[in-house]
Amino acid sequence: MELYIHIPFCVKKCAYCDFLSFGSDQDDRRRYALALIQELKYWGQQLDHPQVETVFIGGGTPSWMEPQYLAEIIATAREEFHILPDCEFTMEMNPGTVTQESLGIYLRSGVNRLSIGLQSSIDSELQTLGRIHDYNQFLRSYEKVMDAGFTNINIDIMTGIPGQNLKSLEKTLRNVTGLHPKHISAYDLMIEEGTPFYEKYCFDEVKRHAGMPTEFLPDEETQYQMTRLTEEFLESKGYHQYEISNFAKDGYQCQHNIGYWTRKEYLGVGLGAASLVRENRWNNIRDMESYIASCQDPFAVKKGEESTGLPGFMTDFQELSRKDAMEEFMFLGLRLLTGVSAADFERAFGTTIYGVYGDVLRKHESEGLLIMKSGQIYLTERGRDVSNEVLCDYLLS
Repeated sequence: MELYIHIPFCVKKCAYCDFLSFGSDQDDRRRYALALIQELKYWGQQLDHPQVETVFIGGGTPSWMEPQYLAEIIATAREEFHILPDCEFTMEMNPGTVTQESLGIYLRSGVNRLSIGLQSSIDSELQTLGRIHDYNQFLRSYEKVMDAGFTNINIDIMTGIPGQNLKSLEKTLRNVTGLHPKHISAYDLMIEEGTPFYEKYCFDEVKRHAGMPTEFLPDEETQYQMTRLTEEFLESKGYHQYEISNFAKDGYQCQHNIGYWTRKEYLGVGLGAASLVRENRWNNIRDMESYIASCQDPFAVKKGEESTGLPGFMTDFQELSRKDAMEEFMFLGLRLLTGVSAADFERAFGTTIYGVYGDVLRKHESEGLLIMKSGQIYLTERGRDVSNEVLCDYLLS
């Protein structure tokens, strides 16, 4: 099993971000930490203290929470779950939110992998995104991380930023690879509804998808060239692409995320966290006060309401059908460059992948979007470029 712990707090919400995150004061963070501890205790008992292979503390900005609170949360996780000695234990952080003291606490608590949100090494692009830091602040934080003794580090970067061009992207790639992190995540900027970026750039996004000239965002051809530049540049520096947006030195692929794409069981604790346990999916509720109250008394029933039989912090509970599981097997697994295994599909579902998806597989193969070779099925470069459209074809009617 994998364990995800959500910390929703940020110094300031970025203009493009649609993640569940918001500002807070110290009292909010302390009350939330106590609620998380209660939820961890609940699941430890309910699941009989299961074995955990990977832990990921994400957000928000986990490093914005007081390190002593994080240490208490991690200590509870260790008490309630059998966290393996070689567990990959990742924590997200943003530049300017760590000290040598806090980094030492993370390390002593067992965190052995840090994921740092840079996004760009160009200050004007960072300002456009609404980031709280400039590139020099990132460099100072990175130096602290290295001095503290962390060696397994991921750096997040972003392509498709308004005003970004191939020259500025190459500068970011050159600067980041020059620091020699073990892993680099390179995500396309998504213009998400409900964000300030959507209000400002939604029409530009429509133009881009229609192949029309854009005013602020890189146009469709430039975005394509950015993808190729990123892949080729990182490969030339020894970062091998193993998923659509992820690149790693040999032996440093993110095992936690690979678990998501290969449908390993995972438990998400904290506000809005998602879980997949025993072919059941659910999310946690997204209102912090309701979450805190329900962690204190998971089975309390409000006046006038009927009991659901589930803890109050759980919502959207779904027992996955065989069809649901097949769909997830395909559209998650095909994100990996190694794709999906026909033998694994048959072991999981008792039928052949060709019997279920033969028509769509042959269609995509004929269109040059995927390759079927020696029982392995994976997207081509062209297929990855239009992966959102391709993966939709694996939804069963």
